Amino acid sequence: MTEITFRSDFSVDLVRSAGNDDAVLQAMLVSTLKDGLVMDEAAKKGRIAFMMKNLHGSVFEHNMMTFRVEAPIFVFREWHRHRIGIGINEASGRYTELPPVFYIPGPERPLVQVGKPGAYEYVAGSTMDYEWLVADMKDNAARQYLSYKARLNTGIAKEVARMSLGVNIYSTMYWTCNARSMMAFLSLRTNEPKSMFPSKPMKEIEVCARMMEAKFAELFPITYEAFCEHGRVCP
Repeated sequence: MTEITFRSDFSVDLVRSAGNDDAVLQAMLVSTLKDGLVMDEAAKKGRIAFMMKNLHGSVFEHNMMTFRVEAPIFVFREWHRHRIGIGINEASGRYTELPPVFYIPGPERPLVQVGKPGAYEYVAGSTMDYEWLVADMKDNAARQYLSYKARLNTGIAKEVARMSLGVNIYSTMYWTCNARSMMAFLSLRTNEPKSMFPSKPMKEIEVCARMMEAKFAELFPITYEAFCEHGRVCP
């Protein structure tokens, strides 16, 4: 019998990047044909802060970050709603046999939904709730994958056989964005009380977003600082 792997973590790895804060400034200065102007650190911060505050967004598009992400399909279904300035290629269950790796929420993951539509909160369930959920999810995943393999073994096409699998099976994608589309993603997929427009994202996608945010802050420190100081609003 195929051994099932269960994970509660995600992989978000920077594959390549191009551009930095200087590229943002070059894009700004070309409008007045001063893109060769040399500036000190304070001047750079002031210019980028001005563009962020006044929502001059196009200057943040002349760069690139590509990530390789491993996460459950239900996370990707929310992630793929971000499409402007984005490139996506995901592993295909039509062409390859999907590995038996399934997501199980960790014990810190709130389980119980309370409140009215549009104003939900999530609170921790009991230990009994969590133990029952994990056991049920593991049993369900094993039955799903057993059915999947049986279909493949009888010659059913991969694109049909996969229909027995749930959305907590892991997938892999390459996700490419620019600084502007990254800020749009972070503004919606992180829970920051100090944000001008606070968001309440699903926990799993926020964990992934925070990993990407750390790389963004490293690659574009001045842009990232301005983004945070001006309400985490995408310009």
